[in-house]
Amino acid sequence: MIKNELSKALILESNQESINKVNTFIDEVYAEYTEKLNDSYGNMIVALTEAVNNAITHGNKNDEMKKVTVLFTELNSGVSFEIVDQGEGFDHTNIPDPTTPENLEKINGRGIFLMTQLADKIEFLENGKKIQLIFNFA
Repeated sequence: MIKNELSKALILESNQESINKVNTFIDEVYAEYTEKLNDSYGNMIVALTEAVNNAITHGNKNDEMKKVTVLFTELNSGVSFEIVDQGEGFDHTNIPDPTTPENLEKINGRGIFLMTQLADKIEFLENGKKIQLIFNFA
Protein backbone atom coordinates (compact mmCIF):
# COMPACT_ATOMS: atom_id res chain seq x y z
CA MET A 1 0.00 0.00 0.00
CA ILE A 2 1.56 3.22 -1.12
CA LYS A 3 0.77 6.24 0.99
CA ASN A 4 -0.28 9.51 -0.51
CA GLU A 5 0.25 12.77 1.31
CA LEU A 6 -1.08 13.14 4.83
CA SER A 7 -4.62 14.44 4.61
CA LYS A 8 -5.52 15.32 8.20
CA ALA A 9 -4.02 15.38 11.67
CA LEU A 10 -5.60 15.71 15.08
CA ILE A 11 -3.67 16.39 18.28
CA LEU A 12 -5.47 15.54 21.50
CA GLU A 13 -4.95 16.14 25.17
CA SER A 14 -4.83 13.01 27.29
CA ASN A 15 -8.29 13.23 28.83
CA GLN A 16 -11.59 11.53 28.19
CA GLU A 17 -13.15 14.68 26.68
CA SER A 18 -10.83 14.18 23.70
CA ILE A 19 -12.84 11.15 22.62
CA ASN A 20 -15.59 13.47 21.32
CA LYS A 21 -13.04 15.13 19.02
CA VAL A 22 -12.19 11.72 17.56
CA ASN A 23 -15.82 11.19 16.57
CA THR A 24 -15.92 14.58 14.83
CA PHE A 25 -12.63 13.80 13.07
CA ILE A 26 -13.99 10.48 11.78
CA ASP A 27 -17.21 12.18 10.66
CA GLU A 28 -15.15 14.63 8.56
CA VAL A 29 -13.06 11.87 6.98
CA TYR A 30 -16.03 9.62 6.34
CA ALA A 31 -17.97 12.45 4.69
CA GLU A 32 -15.21 12.71 2.07
CA TYR A 33 -14.94 8.95 1.46
CA THR A 34 -18.48 7.65 2.03
CA GLU A 35 -18.82 5.96 -1.36
CA LYS A 36 -15.39 4.34 -1.22
CA LEU A 37 -15.66 3.17 2.39
CA ASN A 38 -19.26 2.00 2.10
CA ASP A 39 -20.25 0.47 5.45
CA SER A 40 -17.02 1.05 7.41
CA TYR A 41 -18.27 3.96 9.52
CA GLY A 42 -19.27 1.95 12.60
CA ASN A 43 -16.07 -0.07 12.49
CA MET A 44 -14.00 3.11 12.20
CA ILE A 45 -15.77 4.81 15.12
CA VAL A 46 -15.35 1.85 17.49
CA ALA A 47 -11.78 0.94 16.46
CA LEU A 48 -10.45 4.51 16.60
CA THR A 49 -12.25 5.31 19.84
CA GLU A 50 -10.68 2.20 21.39
CA ALA A 51 -7.23 3.07 20.04
CA VAL A 52 -7.37 6.66 21.30
CA ASN A 53 -8.80 5.60 24.64
CA ASN A 54 -5.96 3.08 25.05
CA ALA A 55 -3.39 5.72 24.07
CA ILE A 56 -4.79 8.16 26.65
CA THR A 57 -5.33 5.65 29.45
CA HIS A 58 -2.56 3.09 29.05
CA GLY A 59 0.01 4.88 26.90
CA ASN A 60 -0.03 8.37 28.37
CA LYS A 61 -1.53 7.25 31.69
CA ASN A 62 -4.00 10.18 31.63
CA ASP A 63 -1.10 12.65 31.86
CA GLU A 64 -2.57 15.80 30.31
CA MET A 65 0.94 17.06 29.56
CA LYS A 66 1.25 14.24 27.03
CA LYS A 67 -0.55 14.30 23.67
CA VAL A 68 -2.16 11.71 21.44
CA THR A 69 -1.84 12.32 17.72
CA VAL A 70 -4.21 10.86 15.14
CA LEU A 71 -2.91 10.97 11.57
CA PHE A 72 -5.19 10.24 8.62
CA THR A 73 -3.79 9.28 5.22
CA GLU A 74 -5.50 8.14 2.05
CA LEU A 75 -3.91 5.02 0.60
CA ASN A 76 -4.33 3.63 -2.89
CA SER A 77 -6.66 0.92 -1.59
CA GLY A 78 -8.16 2.50 1.53
CA VAL A 79 -7.52 4.84 4.42
CA SER A 80 -5.05 4.73 7.28
CA PHE A 81 -5.29 6.12 10.78
CA GLU A 82 -2.18 6.21 12.93
CA ILE A 83 -2.68 6.75 16.64
CA VAL A 84 0.50 7.83 18.42
CA ASP A 85 0.96 8.30 22.16
CA GLN A 86 3.92 9.51 24.21
CA GLY A 87 4.03 6.54 26.57
CA GLU A 88 6.53 3.72 27.01
CA GLY A 89 4.86 1.35 24.55
CA PHE A 90 3.74 -2.22 25.20
CA ASP A 91 4.14 -5.77 23.96
CA HIS A 92 1.12 -6.34 21.76
CA THR A 93 1.96 -10.05 21.50
CA ASN A 94 1.43 -10.50 25.24
CA ILE A 95 -2.18 -9.37 25.63
CA PRO A 96 -4.63 -11.73 27.37
CA ASP A 97 -7.31 -13.17 25.08
CA PRO A 98 -10.63 -11.60 26.14
CA THR A 99 -12.57 -14.56 24.70
CA THR A 100 -11.16 -17.16 27.10
CA PRO A 101 -13.46 -18.21 29.94
CA GLU A 102 -11.29 -16.64 32.66
CA ASN A 103 -11.42 -13.24 30.91
CA LEU A 104 -15.07 -13.10 29.83
CA GLU A 105 -16.27 -11.36 32.99
CA LYS A 106 -13.46 -8.77 33.11
CA ILE A 107 -14.49 -5.16 32.55
CA ASN A 108 -11.36 -4.21 30.57
CA GLY A 109 -9.15 -5.92 28.03
CA ARG A 110 -11.22 -5.95 24.83
CA GLY A 111 -9.89 -2.87 23.01
CA ILE A 112 -7.13 -4.48 20.97
CA PHE A 113 -9.34 -7.48 20.24
CA LEU A 114 -12.05 -5.14 18.91
CA MET A 115 -9.56 -3.17 16.81
CA THR A 116 -8.22 -6.34 15.19
CA GLN A 117 -11.75 -7.51 14.41
CA LEU A 118 -13.01 -4.19 13.02
CA ALA A 119 -10.07 -2.84 10.98
CA ASP A 120 -8.99 -4.56 7.78
CA LYS A 121 -5.40 -4.39 8.98
CA ILE A 122 -3.69 -3.34 12.19
CA GLU A 123 -0.01 -2.76 12.80
CA PHE A 124 1.77 -2.06 16.06
CA LEU A 125 4.77 0.20 15.49
CA GLU A 126 7.41 1.88 17.65
CA ASN A 127 7.09 -0.73 20.40
CA GLY A 128 3.32 -0.19 20.56
CA LYS A 129 3.44 3.60 20.90
CA LYS A 130 1.96 3.85 17.41
CA ILE A 131 -0.93 1.81 16.07
CA GLN A 132 -1.95 1.92 12.42
CA LEU A 133 -5.51 0.98 11.53
CA ILE A 134 -6.30 0.45 7.85
CA PHE A 135 -9.78 0.32 6.36
CA ASN A 136 -9.97 -0.85 2.75
CA PHE A 137 -12.15 0.75 0.11
CA ALA A 138 -15.21 -1.35 -0.74
